[in-house]
Amino acid sequence: MARAMRRISTVCLGWLSLLVLAGRAEPVIDFNRDIRPILSENCFYCHGQDGAKREANLRLDQRVGALEGEAFVPGDSDASEMIYRILTDDENDLMPPPDSNRRLSEEEKKLLQKWVSDGADYDEHWAFVSPQRPSLPRVDRGEWIRNPIDRFVLAKLEQEDLSPSGEADRTTLIKRLYADLVGLAPGPEEVKAFVSSEDPQAYEKLVDQLLASPHYGERLALPWLDAARYADSNGFQQDGETWQWMWRDWVVKAINEDLPFDQFTIWQLAGDLLPASTDEQKIASGFNRNHLSNGEGGAIPEEQRFVVLFDRVDTTATTWLGLTMACAQCHDHKYDPITLADYYQFLDAFNHVRETGRPGRQSTRIRVATPFLELTTEENTEEIAAWNAMISAQREIVDPIIKTERAKWEGALSPEDKSIDKKLKGLLANKNLTEAEQKSLSQQLRSHFDKLVRPKLNENLPELKKLEELNKKLGEYKGEHLPRPMVMNDDQKRQTHILDRGAYLSPLEPVSFATPSFLPPQAEDAPRNRLGLAQWLVEPDHPLTARVQVNRMWQYFFGVGIVKTSEDLGVQSEYPEHMALLDWLATEFVKQGWSMKAIHRLIVTSAAYRQDSRQNNWHREHDPENRLVSRGSRFRMPSMVLRDWALSSSGLINPEVGGKPVYPYQPENPWETLAQVTKERDFSYPTSSGKDLYRRSIYSFWRRTVTPANLFDTSSRQVCRVSESRNNTPLHALTTLNDPTWVEASRALAARVMKQESEHLDQLLLAFQSVTGRVPSNEEQAMLNGLYQKQFFIYQSEREAAKEFLSVGESPQSESLPIPEHAAMTATCLAIFNLDESLTRL
Repeated sequence: MARAMRRISTVCLGWLSLLVLAGRAEPVIDFNRDIRPILSENCFYCHGQDGAKREANLRLDQRVGALEGEAFVPGDSDASEMIYRILTDDENDLMPPPDSNRRLSEEEKKLLQKWVSDGADYDEHWAFVSPQRPSLPRVDRGEWIRNPIDRFVLAKLEQEDLSPSGEADRTTLIKRLYADLVGLAPGPEEVKAFVSSEDPQAYEKLVDQLLASPHYGERLALPWLDAARYADSNGFQQDGETWQWMWRDWVVKAINEDLPFDQFTIWQLAGDLLPASTDEQKIASGFNRNHLSNGEGGAIPEEQRFVVLFDRVDTTATTWLGLTMACAQCHDHKYDPITLADYYQFLDAFNHVRETGRPGRQSTRIRVATPFLELTTEENTEEIAAWNAMISAQREIVDPIIKTERAKWEGALSPEDKSIDKKLKGLLANKNLTEAEQKSLSQQLRSHFDKLVRPKLNENLPELKKLEELNKKLGEYKGEHLPRPMVMNDDQKRQTHILDRGAYLSPLEPVSFATPSFLPPQAEDAPRNRLGLAQWLVEPDHPLTARVQVNRMWQYFFGVGIVKTSEDLGVQSEYPEHMALLDWLATEFVKQGWSMKAIHRLIVTSAAYRQDSRQNNWHREHDPENRLVSRGSRFRMPSMVLRDWALSSSGLINPEVGGKPVYPYQPENPWETLAQVTKERDFSYPTSSGKDLYRRSIYSFWRRTVTPANLFDTSSRQVCRVSESRNNTPLHALTTLNDPTWVEASRALAARVMKQESEHLDQLLLAFQSVTGRVPSNEEQAMLNGLYQKQFFIYQSEREAAKEFLSVGESPQSESLPIPEHAAMTATCLAIFNLDESLTRL
């Protein structure tokens, strides 16, 4: 019995020892997560994809190449050249070389050693493999879960022995939803109704209300316009204006109507190639035409055409594939498996448009490059009808003259007149005309026909000239007033070549369209053109498209993507902390019929999104960048949204959706530099008036060469940009404290609260609540009152300064309000607009 007990004890101790050892076991190395980032950052530049520049004929981005180059011995790190090179003290052998300014950390060296010892296995880059739908993870705190997103977030937090933050208060939530879904401030009554609602579905109902708002499309279109490099002018010195705002309006409409993303893609890349394509689908294809166009006199058309082609390839690859394809324009990509041939085969999809790369002159102001779509709008239908009536009337006068003269021509060209034929017969026998013969024949032809038509032509010249003048004026009217959005039209078949280092004058071997070789191929029966490219991008099992889009949606709502480098999901991208969540969202996007609204709703109704964004020491220590989503996200609202927030808080905003660009307040003569170099046209800034001054920022005229001065940190719209630029500099405060929009909004808000409330303390409370959405604390009320009293004291003694301050902006002043009080309240409202809480999406 004792012997049996000892045997059982020994077995138990053995199992306990194994459990302890298992608990202490080193984590399993994941090639994509642990090793590839080290190799990509330190090795691939010299030992990667680009064969032309590969050092020592050693390739480390593929296992076969590494083994052929004897870089390592799988399972034996001590016998591996790679491990010797990273550990040696000999600077002649050390890798990375000392002059590369790259150094491996001790942790990275240990990881490489263990990886080789474990067999040096490679995995295909995660983003180049079709996403597989993961099962929902099990979690302990199931009561926190609101939808599947939360299971992935909570599982990762629990894995790290962390907890999510509590839910933000309702005032913060309504402000967050308004900022993200419509980009406008909620009114005090809307906030009050939501905060006091006892409906358990109040939050979800608010989400659905905002998703159905026409302003949803305006807000969600902004990132897409940045990606598409949308602007209202061509760029360069001439910087002629265009009609691309019609494409911008189409984007807003498509997002509002929840056009499925696969169709959203196909229409924009190849709407013109769809069977019986509509004007709307052709306008959508203008995505490809939102590039700079060089109309300078010295610009070489074919060179500019290739500049445009390169831009289209880069923009398409960044927007849909999340890859830096531009790196393969001159040579094989240094890091990603994109070859030079891949690049030019991809480019072939865009190489068959009849274009020169240069805009044509439609008027002194408008410069539009062909092909374009000529559209008639309600406002110019009558005008064009009037012009056509005048032309028809004049043609009735001219047609009889032409008919008479035609009869004389036909008679004069009878078989009896062989004088020219005889001359031509001899000249054309050898099919060559010398320069002298060409000149002689030209003179004979002119003399021969002039004697027939010149007398009557001179006699009837006034009528013909008038008809010509009417047609010319109609053309000028159309050029200035008739919308001509630039679209695509593949009507010129060209042979595409690989170009030597991207030089258009140095073509190499010919290529035809094909998708990148390292990604799944097109279907065999798919068209080999832009339409085929678009259809391939939205194949349900495409490795990149859905991942790229849901990652950017996450970036939009959380400030940073699941993959931080949202412009690059290639080999050098960050390995996603929430890989399973990314793949689940990508497959869910496809499962939901590519509905953007469905994914937006899923994200904003999650418990992860609804977390409090306040950060404490615990967060700073355990999740400083919020990569684990342990709290809500807070970030400075984009400047376009800040302007709209001020206009809506004050009641000034014009909510009209769509239409021509408008010209809000700008510093004096913002385009003066253009006027100095381009004398042929007027570059004075035509500031809008009336309601147009208060339209949303998405409708502000966007000149490529001089971006709006009041929209700091925005994209230049020169190239594709898919992530926000966020910083905090004095330029921001200079704008939000001094720009006429903010000062006028403060004046309008002050007038509104002064008319609604009789006591200035109540006025301050209402003003604060109108901007921030909440009631100020007692301490904050005291500070607001102190500021108001100080400003009132100043303006009571300096009435002229008060009048000047209140004169900012075009909107009418309230004559019934006392000037010192109004000026003091305006200054206080301006301070409220500049609170961190007012400028930040919490």
